[in-house]
Amino acid sequence: MTKRRSKKNKSGSHGYGSSKKNRGAGNRGGRGNAGRGKKAKHKKMTKDGIHQLGEKGFNSRKDPQNGINLRDIDQRIEEFVEQGAAEEEDGEYVFYAEKAGYDKILGKGRLTQPVEVHAENFSSSAEEKIKDADGQAITEE
Repeated sequence: MTKRRSKKNKSGSHGYGSSKKNRGAGNRGGRGNAGRGKKAKHKKMTKDGIHQLGEKGFNSRKDPQNGINLRDIDQRIEEFVEQGAAEEEDGEYVFYAEKAGYDKILGKGRLTQPVEVHAENFSSSAEEKIKDADGQAITEE
């Protein structure tokens, strides 16, 4: 048999101490689903299944470019000749960026020898440095 308590003996706090402490949305971290990501339970059921926080984000609309620096071309030119991505003619090199798997030539570093570079795109600093090294920057489409 359960024992009945009078209203005087019951606590109105529901475990929060003073009832004033448990008021408002600030106690829940905000209204609605706000503040869910900082807590351990951040999964939400949707039509498609369980949606976890951080699944969706921004996508770049630009095509990804694969670039190579002049420093790397200068250091690895012999390696590129062996791979067939570059040719050597009378001590001068011709580098084909597309054959090596690159789209753009970037300007970090410098060339220590004249190189004729064929690529889709060049940074402005790369073009200047190639010309300073008595090479040629040839744009291909």
